[in-house]
Amino acid sequence: MKIVVLDGHVLNPGDISWAPVERLGELVVYDETSQDEVLDRAQDCEVLLLNKFRLGEEHARALPSLKLVGLLATGYDNVDVVAFAKHKIAVCNVVAYGVDDVAQHAMALLLELCRRTSEHSQAVKSGEWSRLGSWCYWKKAPICLAGKTMGIVGYGAIGACLGRMAHAFGMRVLATSRHQKPAPDYTPFAFVPLSELLAQADVLSLHCPLTDETRALINSKTLAQMRQGAILLNTARGALVDEAACALALQSGQLGGFACDVLCQEPPKPDNPLLAAPNTLFTPHMAWATTRARQRIIDLTAENISNFFAGHPSNLVNAFAAS
Repeated sequence: MKIVVLDGHVLNPGDISWAPVERLGELVVYDETSQDEVLDRAQDCEVLLLNKFRLGEEHARALPSLKLVGLLATGYDNVDVVAFAKHKIAVCNVVAYGVDDVAQHAMALLLELCRRTSEHSQAVKSGEWSRLGSWCYWKKAPICLAGKTMGIVGYGAIGACLGRMAHAFGMRVLATSRHQKPAPDYTPFAFVPLSELLAQADVLSLHCPLTDETRALINSKTLAQMRQGAILLNTARGALVDEAACALALQSGQLGGFACDVLCQEPPKPDNPLLAAPNTLFTPHMAWATTRARQRIIDLTAENISNFFAGHPSNLVNAFAAS
């Protein structure tokens, strides 16, 4: 079979191996692909792999050889999965490839907001401590997490992993989930409705998928329900947050801090209101990007392809029906 990767550079700039997929057929990897190039490059392939490239009805209709679209990621909001199902093309994703990686990144963002280690390190390097002459100083008093409440929106694998980390830091953990989940073996922990989570959380961390129901979940109304001075973390999808409303909440002090790895538009426009808001921290959609996690994506993608052509598809995200 022929397997084409449309946007392989971000996943694999050369530090991991495509070998698990190469063993399954003829593999062609394009670092990047424009919208004008996709139909030509994918015309005769049976498997099309992509990360953030957008695919719609026009692609499903125009690729008669295509049998499987593989997301090199968990999120699939960039693919019209209904249109591909209509054309009897399966779409699958990879899950649980970087659970610890993303949870650790969320915790790193929180710790940086609370302790501001990089800001103080830079101040020391610039000579500020030497000029002050005092044996210690701080630009802003650090925050201790012990005794505070972590609220987790979306208690899947990553949310559960972050909950364990928060518990290890002495935090009380609350979570909300679309589906009933078993409670962890530590306390204090409780599943609560979103309204209660918003009202009680000192730190609110988003780990839910982007759907019609969760788009702009954090907006002016839900921000007003949060504790004044609470911290918001987003390592899930940028569009979960109404960025203009979040910026206003930061400026007013309703939000005490905001840290994210994702934004509505990536990279952001210079006029994104969050970039000028106080008490913010941003990373460029890199929480998932350890070499360990990226190699795991390729390994799991190879498994998805093998399973599909063996007749027992795995990780399907559309209502695929074989002809």
